[in-house]
Amino acid sequence: MVLGAPACGAVRSRLQRGLGQLRVAEGNLEQALHHLAYDVYLASSTFGPRSLEAAMGYFHMANVFFRQNKMDIANSLYAKVTSLWCDRLLSAVQAQERELRSRSDMSPFTKDEDVTEQQLTEAQRAEGTRVLSAMLEIRSQARKPELGEMARVLHGLAMLHYLGLDLPAAGEMGLKALELVKQLPQQESLEPITRLLRLINSTPSHTK
Repeated sequence: MVLGAPACGAVRSRLQRGLGQLRVAEGNLEQALHHLAYDVYLASSTFGPRSLEAAMGYFHMANVFFRQNKMDIANSLYAKVTSLWCDRLLSAVQAQERELRSRSDMSPFTKDEDVTEQQLTEAQRAEGTRVLSAMLEIRSQARKPELGEMARVLHGLAMLHYLGLDLPAAGEMGLKALELVKQLPQQESLEPITRLLRLINSTPSHTK
């Protein structure tokens, strides 16, 4: 019934993802890729091509290619997942930064719609932590670790911990990301990471 209902894009996407994971468990990797590719299509059509929902489909596809030892494809998909998560997290961090700057001028009863729209749910933060941590482990165990990709994953984890107010973990991940970026032959911009570290250091400690 769900598969035959075009309006149920979100549910159909999750169903295809579940079928893909089932096929992986059965060892039918080619059929798993078919379901996961359809999941990405449905998620992109429903939520947008750069949504976190689409990112999850790409992540599961990358895991299948990893199991098939097709590392070029797997690494490309892992990089896409990292990019999608980091873009979304950067938007959330920037929205929170704007809220902190304007809080003194706002009534305590005023809602900042932009911040509310950009916030991640606790479930999304948990999912992001699980996905990025898994990719960090895969990247770190590679024969030739890609420092740039590892730095981006660490930056993503730092932003997740910052948004979850786990400031010690955020600072630790942020510093690791900064050190890796400094080692790159063609050094990327340090500004996003150093800006995050300043935010972390200026945020009062919270007891979780």
